[in-house]
Amino acid sequence: EYQTEIGSPPLDPTEHFLPEEEKLTEQERSKRFEKVYTHNLYYLAQVYQHKEVFEKAAHYCHSTLKRQLEHNAYHPIEWAINAATLSQFYINKQCFMEARHCLSAANVIFGQTGKNPTTEDTTETEGDVPELYHQRKGEIARCWIKYCLTLMQNAQHSMQDNIGELDLDKQSELRALRKKELDEEESVRKKAVQFGTGELCDAISAVEEKVSYLRPLDFEEARGLFLVGQHYVSEAKEFFQIDGYVTDHIEVVQDHSALFKVLAFFETDMERRCKMHKRRIAMLEPLIVDLNPQYYLLVNRQIQFEIAHAYYDMMDLKVAIADKLRDPDSHIVKKINNLNKSAMKYYQLFLDSLRDPNKVFPEHIGEDVLRPAMLAKFRVARLYGKIITSDPQKELENLATSLEHYKFIVDYCEKHPEAAQEIEVELELSKEMVSLLPTKMERFRTKMALT
Repeated sequence: EYQTEIGSPPLDPTEHFLPEEEKLTEQERSKRFEKVYTHNLYYLAQVYQHKEVFEKAAHYCHSTLKRQLEHNAYHPIEWAINAATLSQFYINKQCFMEARHCLSAANVIFGQTGKNPTTEDTTETEGDVPELYHQRKGEIARCWIKYCLTLMQNAQHSMQDNIGELDLDKQSELRALRKKELDEEESVRKKAVQFGTGELCDAISAVEEKVSYLRPLDFEEARGLFLVGQHYVSEAKEFFQIDGYVTDHIEVVQDHSALFKVLAFFETDMERRCKMHKRRIAMLEPLIVDLNPQYYLLVNRQIQFEIAHAYYDMMDLKVAIADKLRDPDSHIVKKINNLNKSAMKYYQLFLDSLRDPNKVFPEHIGEDVLRPAMLAKFRVARLYGKIITSDPQKELENLATSLEHYKFIVDYCEKHPEAAQEIEVELELSKEMVSLLPTKMERFRTKMALT
């Protein structure tokens, strides 16, 4: 309003205490007035962030960043981190084009600091600046990892069937929607969020062109995103090393594992899928060797569960491969049983971590671990039923242990009805197994008595 009605910029407050000859030029006044306005947007972004009105906070944050570039009033490292952080808001909103733009701009502006940044490049003058530079570089890399991972996971959720496999009909539907996605006001959306002009704009576009913002629809497209994510995993690990940054390092490795996991969804070759899960296990297992379970209980549980699930997936794949063979040899049978044993071991480690100091399993499982605990029990039950053995007595024992775990799930959900909502599918299957297994075991006993 002031600009429209008055036209010229107001005096800067400091000018009231200056002699006439030291008064500011109109250009300098205008620059300072614009800076005050940018600061106002910045403060509004903070206020709305604290009030948890995230849409408005993001809007004001984006406007602040745009104006800082327009008026050349920014510190490269600080600006890049703010742009990368804003990308996480867009990722959560599934606005991948906007997220990619923020991250690409963060890369370009961060690059302005050069290899040997000085304290002038950032407002954060405390501490070792080169170290701060590498830390911020690692943080931006982690934002890129989240971008690639979320985009791939989003595609997986859109294309999977009720057992988590690729649904070809859904894949075809998404292919048909792809053109619409490309045409859908892309230029309008891009213009609304674009940072910088001229050469800066071209530099940002050059980074953007190397990474897709569309959901991958097949293995090749998914692999493209995976490779970008993996590049940034290496970059993040350069700073966030296990010595000194334990939690951060583990989170980066878990994201790397998750990238392999979602890439395996797009892979049609079962042997290659097995190799991807094997890579996950190879990167996760060393993490829990040196971790103190007392101090890193939650992280330990997460990794144990993830390793167990990777072995579980590998076993399922090996069983599917064996089913296609007329006569699986002893080597394949041994491999399946070993994978089964490893999955069981890690699920059991996870379940044992829930026990109290007297090694007693809780009567009431905490809400935060309820679903994983029930899933672990369900999968252990299934694993016992999948052990391949030629010893009838051993098979009967395995079926009895399997039944015990299925019964645990059914009984627990009867005592705690709220648990049933967490594992509806698994509960139904458990009830079914509780009614079927005793009959199967009885038939087995009769058969054993006759031989």
